[in-house]
Amino acid sequence: MNTVGDTSPPHEDPVLERRARLALLARLGQRLGYLAFVVSIVVFAVGMSTGFTDNVATSLVALLVAGSFVLAPSIVLHHAARAADHEDRGGSGH
Repeated sequence: MNTVGDTSPPHEDPVLERRARLALLARLGQRLGYLAFVVSIVVFAVGMSTGFTDNVATSLVALLVAGSFVLAPSIVLHHAARAADHEDRGGSGH
């Protein structure tokens, strides 16, 4: 418990700290996943305008697989963290 003149940070709940770290990880994963998809669109546009080579196709597949691999669990983690916050605040299941 903080008293007057005590400059130490208040004790945080370890569950809330972990949930905040996971929410941050989810946001980072979403940004990276969506970035991979945006870059794949750019690569596709460049490939269509300059010639669709094997390197372009390989890059597209790699970007789409990597984006999906990162984005899907990040979205699930994001919704799980939001649902847990909602439940802690006494929200209904709907």
